[in-house]
Formats: sequence, C-alpha cells, structure tokens
Amino acid sequence: MEKSFVEVEYAGRDRLFVPVDQLDRLRRYTYDGSEPQLNHLGRETWKKTKEKVQRDTLELAKKLLSLYRSRMLKHGYAFGPSTTWQDEFADGFPYRLTEDQLAAWRDVERDMEADKPMDRLVCGDVGFGKTEVAMRAAFKACVEEKQVLVLCPTTVLADQHYRTFSRRFKPFPFKVGLLSRFQSKAEQQDTLEQMRTARIDVVIATHRALSKDVEFSRLGLLVIDEEQRFGVKQKEALKLRWPDVDVLAMSATPIPRTLHMSLIGIRDISLIETAPVARKPVKTYVGEHDDLLIKEALVRELGRGGQVYYLHNKVADIEKVKQQLERLLPDRKVLVGHGQMREDRLEEVMHAFSLGAYKVLLATTIIENGLDIPTVNTIIVDNAEYLGLAQMHQLRGRVGRSAVQAYAYFFHSPNRVLTEESQNRLHAIYNYAYLGAGYEIAQSDLRIRGAGNLLGAAQSGLARQVGFEYYCELLARSVSDIKALDEADIEEWEDRPLLAERPGTQIDMPLPAYIPEDYIDDPVLRLEMLREIAALDSEESVERTTADLEDRFGPLPGAVHNLLQVIKLKNAASAIGLERLNYDRVGESFTFKFFEDEPDWYKRAPLVDSRFSPGRQAGSMNYKLEFDPEQTPLDLLDTLESLASARPASATQL
Repeated sequence: MEKSFVEVEYAGRDRLFVPVDQLDRLRRYTYDGSEPQLNHLGRETWKKTKEKVQRDTLELAKKLLSLYRSRMLKHGYAFGPSTTWQDEFADGFPYRLTEDQLAAWRDVERDMEADKPMDRLVCGDVGFGKTEVAMRAAFKACVEEKQVLVLCPTTVLADQHYRTFSRRFKPFPFKVGLLSRFQSKAEQQDTLEQMRTARIDVVIATHRALSKDVEFSRLGLLVIDEEQRFGVKQKEALKLRWPDVDVLAMSATPIPRTLHMSLIGIRDISLIETAPVARKPVKTYVGEHDDLLIKEALVRELGRGGQVYYLHNKVADIEKVKQQLERLLPDRKVLVGHGQMREDRLEEVMHAFSLGAYKVLLATTIIENGLDIPTVNTIIVDNAEYLGLAQMHQLRGRVGRSAVQAYAYFFHSPNRVLTEESQNRLHAIYNYAYLGAGYEIAQSDLRIRGAGNLLGAAQSGLARQVGFEYYCELLARSVSDIKALDEADIEEWEDRPLLAERPGTQIDMPLPAYIPEDYIDDPVLRLEMLREIAALDSEESVERTTADLEDRFGPLPGAVHNLLQVIKLKNAASAIGLERLNYDRVGESFTFKFFEDEPDWYKRAPLVDSRFSPGRQAGSMNYKLEFDPEQTPLDLLDTLESLASARPASATQL
C-alpha cells in the first residue's frame, strides 16, 4: 500500500517522517532570509522556545487590547455623513478606485463618523492610492471647518504632497499650506500664524511640525505619511499632544495578511494590495552590461519626454559612471545622488529631479523607497547580481506608476561567472514581470520589516526564533485567548497556565492517501497542494478544494479522494479530543486514543454504539469494524458524529 511522507531533518542529522495528512503540523520558516538554527529531535529546546514566544505574544496581546479598550473609552469628534461637496471632490479623481482603495476609504469614513478618535493604519505600496484616501479624509474634515496636518518624513515628499493637495483642492474654498525647511524663516512664521488663526485648512509639513511653537485653532485630523519612518516615541508624543484628534497613518511597507488577520479587533488596519486598473506591467530586461542597449534605453525614454533612474550602488566610482553616461548623452547633464551626501544636499538633488529640472538621476539604492514621480518610466540597474530579489522588485516598482509603458533593465557584469544564487535571483526578477507577480516571494523581507515596525524590535526578535508564519499563528491564538477573558480577568492572565496546543488527530489505516505524480507533476506545486489539503479544517473547505482540484487538474484519482476523506476524519476526530485513530489489522478493530487532558466522557461510548469496548491503553476505546476501503471512512465519520453529540459542553471548551 502506497503512502506519502515528508522527510524532516533535525540537528545531528536526526530524521522524522511526517505523513502528508499531517503536513499542517509543519510551518515554513521565513524571516529575513537567514538560516534558522536547528534543534535536536526529542530534546526540550524547541518546546521551551515555543512556550517563551507564546507567553510573550500573550503579553503583547494584553497590551494591544488594553490600548484598544482605553481608546474606545475616549470621546472624539464625530464627523457627519458624506455631503454633495464630498461627492464633487471624489469626482475630481480621474481614475476609478480599486476595490482595496474603496474598502480603505470606507473604513476611514466610518472611523471619522464614529464618536471615538480614529487610529487607522493604511498599508500599500507607493502608487497604490493611499494619498487619494488621505485627501478624501482631509476634505471631509475641511467641510466641517476642522484643520488637517499632513506629516511627511522628508522635505521632498512634503513638497510633492503640497502640489498634489493644492491641485485637488483648488476648485474649493480651502487653503493648503506648506511648512518645511525649503521656506524662509519669514514664510515659516507666516504659515504658523495662519495655522494658529485657522486661516489655513490643510498644512503639509515635515518634522518641523513637531516643534513646540506649532499650534492649531481647531485641528481635527492628523495624517502621518510613511509612518514607518517616524520613531515610536514621536508617534506617541503626537497622540498625547492631540489625544482627541483622528489619526490616519499610511505606510508603504507591506504588512503580511496573516499578521493583519491576527490583529483584527485590536488594531485598525486597511490593506491596499491591488495595483491601479490602468497600470501596465513593467517590461523587464536581464543581461550582460551593454553600452549600446543602455544608450538606446536612455534615448527612447528622453525622446518621449520622460526621466530615467540609473542605479549604481558603489559610491567610490559613481563619478566615473557619471562621466560614462555623459559620454553616451553628450547634450544632457546627469544628476548624482547617494547616501553619503549631506542630508540637505541630497534633498535638494531629489527635489530638483522631482521638479523635472534634470532628466537622468544616477543614484545608489537610496531610490529604493523613493518618490512617486509619474514621468520616470525607465530604470537601469548595473551590477544587479549583487542585489537581493526583494531589492530588485522594489527598484522596479519605482517606475510604471502611470498608464505609460515602463522599462526596467537589470545588467550584470560581463565576462563574469555568476553564482547559482545570483542567477536564480536574476531569473526570478525576469519571470516575475507581470503585475502582482512574486509579491509573496519578492516582498517577503519587506513584509517582515513591516511586521517589525508594527510590533517593535522585541517581538520581531521572537518572530526570528520560531519563524514568521508560526509567530503570526501564536499571536492570533494569544489575541483570541486574551479577548475571551473577562475585563476583570485580564490582569490575572499571568497566573493562568498556557493552553495546551492540541495537534490534529493522527490517522493510521490501510488506505492509500496521497497525490500521485501523474496527477500533479510539479513537485513544488504538489507539496503546496498537500500542505493546503492538510490544513483544511471544515467540511466546506474540503468541498471547495475538491472542486478546485477537479477544475485545475481533472477528475480525482482514488488516492486523492482517500486523502480528502482522511482529512474529514482528522477534523471530526480532533473535534472530540482524539489524539490517535489506528487500525489493528489482527483484531480487525480501531483504537480511539484520547488526549490525556480530555475528560473521560468517552467511557460511555458503548451506550452510543455497542461496537465500542474499553481499550488496553489508558484513555483509549476499541471499536470493532472490519476494514473496507470504500465504506469504512464513511462509517467512521458517522460514528465520530454520534460521539460528538454525546460529548458534554464542558469538554468542548477545552
């Protein structure tokens, strides 16, 4: 009889074979690309690590829930429902909102109309439409004569937002102001005075707005752009300074959906993951450095009135590369920007480029998290073999922010043997050229960065110990446990023992249950489908997956049908506290072995079905049933259902 197993290797070359129906017990270790530290099979190290992380996630869940509940006790300003003016302002947006944008805006609108202070985080890549959500929120505040502060981490970004807001607000009687280092002292003082006297409705500002001399007459909304680039203390200080003001934070660093789901009910987050409708995939070229191709790319982009990023990530010889580019383009001046420049000089460079004063910017990876400049639609990267996949994905995301066709060139050094890893990365960036492709892979470390920002450095370190996927699972469980406690009990949770983690029931019967190679021939896809099947936890999800498999790969072979039946049995057995369900070929009976902490209600099983009798092992029952591959799984499901109805409610709460 054929069965499939996954071989897991531990430290010291210890091995464990995991049946495919138990693959839900395996977690993919992902963090920041670093190798995990292996443990020895059978030792207590991993168990202790899990318990420590579980206790710390409980502590985090308690803090987050306490903060959330205290915020719910505060009273803020409740904005009124949408007005005709707001509809007119929305009509000024030249595109249709994506589903994610619309959902984010509805979240924000609902928060603003509630009598609690809003504290929402909107996550989405640059160019995915967060600014439009912020502008609609700002306009809603202005309609009710409230002032708005939009805080930006850099002067260049503040200037860009000032121009964007001014353009959208121009048809309406609301004044948009700017407060930054690009203004003279006199201009800054004039802006501050207008803020104090409510003659400015929307202020776009840098860190300058954190100064003590900044006062508002009637501030109603605080927007924090690129929220991840402000320190925790700065953000907390702002909330203390204006405790009753609605806060809308925006972050270009993606946050994993798993983490987002685990924080529902204790942190208000909206995700914008879909690209705008009109956007075209970036055409991507990968190959050896070629001056003729570089010149052709530059001439084509400049010929259509666009701008170009040229990335060279070595400051030491960046001037030499500038001379080479100016030889290729003798009638053009190349602007240089890198992280070793003085901050104010670098901001001037970026500002000049964003205004279109220069057409080619030669820079290091400082442009990785850059501005949204729609006229930049070609990026050329040299020595790309030294960049990570996520970096290349992010760099390519600097272009293609409008309906114009964009181009990305990733050149590697000529006449040089690339490592296998470098080749794989370059192949991947070429293959993942369509919109949204490779998001899970190429943005994985950015997602981890987003998680670290949201949770703090300590929690980020814990995620490293157990892997990100499993950390999110533990956090979700901790949040669920803490939310289940009464208000009075929340302070005493430290005294409660950690809830036992019950794995799914182990099923052992002579039934071939696997995915044959001739059904799904790709081994990676086959393993992914096995993991997905093993994680199914309801009758509905099994039926959906069955339909999906038939749609994608054709009619189910007998072994796949059997595997889905085993998953149904595992779910039904887990629901009544079964640790193992084994078939004894000699005795032609099944052994039902219950978890040690399961109450002994099952001793009354013979009253439910006369084929039950006490087992030889403690906590077990025997079930007389001759094995038939087609009928036995169905009979067992009926039996498990009957036992579930006999199980007391008190046992169900375990």
